[in-house]
Amino acid sequence: MMVPLALLALGALVAAVAPRLLARSDWLDREPVLALWLWQCVVVAVLMCCGLAMALSAAAASEAVRGNVFAPAPQGVVEAYALTAYGPWAAPVAVVLALGAVWTAVMLTREIRAARTRRRRRRAELLVRSPLLPGEEPGERSGDRLVVLEGDKPGAWWLPGPTPQMVITTAALRRLGGRQLDAVLAHEQGHARARHDWLLHCSAALATGFPQVPVFAAFRDQVHRLVELAADDAASRRFGRLTTALALVELNEDRGVFGPCPAQLAQVPQRVDRLLAPASRLSPARRWRLTAAAALVPVVPVLVAFVPALRVLG
Repeated sequence: MMVPLALLALGALVAAVAPRLLARSDWLDREPVLALWLWQCVVVAVLMCCGLAMALSAAAASEAVRGNVFAPAPQGVVEAYALTAYGPWAAPVAVVLALGAVWTAVMLTREIRAARTRRRRRRAELLVRSPLLPGEEPGERSGDRLVVLEGDKPGAWWLPGPTPQMVITTAALRRLGGRQLDAVLAHEQGHARARHDWLLHCSAALATGFPQVPVFAAFRDQVHRLVELAADDAASRRFGRLTTALALVELNEDRGVFGPCPAQLAQVPQRVDRLLAPASRLSPARRWRLTAAAALVPVVPVLVAFVPALRVLG
């Protein structure tokens, strides 16, 4: 079982070491989109290690699975893996990894269903807070891209779904200036264009399903932070960093976020400081190098899994 064990060891090493290495990096806040890409590649690499180890272990334990996994391969490649010498541990390892895959699918399904339930509830609340006008049909409002709510507290948020909607309160309209309002809308549109909701769902499902795996918990925490920084950058590129920072202040100063507050709200002052005193971006050449290096991370498990085959074919 040398190859499956090597894959599992590689996955465990990446899951344990990657969060520490990334925490020491000083460029993540400067390049949040690139940081999100790197985190996704790391998580995919861990999942691929487990998936490939499961496939090889199942092939060693079952001739039927072996015939499907190695169907297009020459006989010499099959012999190079020495599947018959894996011993009695192949079947238990395959079963445990298969259960982990099923559990991942269950948690992701549960997260998506919970998100849909929350969206339906919030859409129902929107309908109560913004009732239909006389002569207006319920179906006419389903396609509205912007909903304005009466409210004493300034707020703006994007409601994802099959028909995404931008929701903003009248207090926010009164408080925000023209360009500040545009910056807020651009921030929320940045979330929608990048489909940040799917990243949040996947990271939450993995962290909830496998709380003992440090890379999944770190992935969830970092995704929540980095998607906001990426959306801030999307808004600041169009309307300026000062305008975006002032819009954040106007929307959040009544919530007490600029004092002692929960960790999630404590990110707002940090985001404002980042916009007002921006660090220099990485050079284009370094961004390309990091992008390519991140893309190679999921390739490593594939290379490890194909080492015996490459030796034979080489």
